[in-house]
Amino acid sequence: MADSKEKQEKKQKKEISKAYEKYASQFTPKPDYFGNGLKAFLIGGLICTAAFWFQNRLTAGGLSEKDAGTFVTISLVALAQLLTGLGLFDSIAKFAGAGVIVPITGFANSMVAPAIEYKKEGPVLGVGAKLFSVAGPVLVCGISSAVLVGLIYWFLGK
Repeated sequence: MADSKEKQEKKQKKEISKAYEKYASQFTPKPDYFGNGLKAFLIGGLICTAAFWFQNRLTAGGLSEKDAGTFVTISLVALAQLLTGLGLFDSIAKFAGAGVIVPITGFANSMVAPAIEYKKEGPVLGVGAKLFSVAGPVLVCGISSAVLVGLIYWFLGK
C-alpha cells in the first residue's frame, strides 16, 4: 500500500513538473543562435583586428614584435578592467556575447567584477578575498594541467 502511494506521489510530482515547464516555456525568450553567433564573431573579430592594428603601430614605432604583443595584451586587460570598473563591460558583453567574453578581456572582467562587488567589505576581506573567486579555479586548473603536461613531457623525454 505504501508502495502504491509512493508511486502516486512521484507521478503527481512529474505532472506538476511538466505543467510548470510548459508554463515557464511560454515566458522564456527563444535565443537567436545565428544572430548571437554572428554578433560574437563580428565583435570578437573587431577586437582582434584593433589589437593587431595597435600591435602593428607599435612595431612600426620601433618596438619588437614580442614587446608589442605584450603591450597589446596588457592594454586589453587594462581596458577591460577599466570598462568593468565604469560599469560598461556588462553592457558590451550583453550585446557582443562570447565575442568579448572569450578573449583575455573576459578573464580580466572575471577578476575585477567580484572585487568591485565586495569592496565595501574592505580591502583585505572584500577585494582581496573576492579578487580570485572566479579566476582562482581557472588559475588552479591551468597551473595543475601545466604541471601534469610538464611531468608527462619530462618522463617521455627521458
